[in-house]
Amino acid sequence: MLLPHGYEGAGPEHSSARIERFLQLSAEGNVVAINCSTAAQYFHALRLQGRNPNARPLVIFTPKSLLRLKAAAGHLDELTGGHFRPVIDDPRFEDKKARDRIERILMCSGKIYYDLTGHAAYEKMTKTAIVRLELLSPLPTEEILALLASYPNLKRLVWVQEEPKNMGARAHVRRRLVERLPDKISDVEYVGRSYRASPSEGYGGAHAVEQERILKEALAE
Repeated sequence: MLLPHGYEGAGPEHSSARIERFLQLSAEGNVVAINCSTAAQYFHALRLQGRNPNARPLVIFTPKSLLRLKAAAGHLDELTGGHFRPVIDDPRFEDKKARDRIERILMCSGKIYYDLTGHAAYEKMTKTAIVRLELLSPLPTEEILALLASYPNLKRLVWVQEEPKNMGARAHVRRRLVERLPDKISDVEYVGRSYRASPSEGYGGAHAVEQERILKEALAE
């Protein structure tokens, strides 16, 4: 099932695939829900589904704006030699010295990753890494915890999303991580829209203002 999802300033029902509803229905491996951020990830997710003799229903959230985004495009070697990655680490901090500087991780899923990395404040960050969660259900808890442990000086974990606080993947992710976080991290912090009755503003101008607030708040060290 392919469901368009990604806040782009249009009407409420256009903007949301209601991620939270699918995640509320997921348990015991009954459904696979992913929010891919690259073409290669999408390819490998479909490949895995096609080759799995015991495949569960697959729900893919697909932001429309990524269809033409060059940064989300794939390369041939990623298709032939790569694999689906449930969690994608920040490529800027691959060596140990760089990882030692990181004190905060922004964890997000889907389109907002490119909004964050495309913002002017992104280049100024020196102590913050951005991690992409591609597999939402079943949540790759062990992979997430291993990634967090690879940052020795990590002090804060922040979940960033476009959706209101009572929607999106926030609650699903937090509930499964909060009791297993490293000792230095007390909770999964949140940056995004506040509790709302409607999935989005429905007005382009209001959407742009709120989107900018989210990005600035998340990227401020």
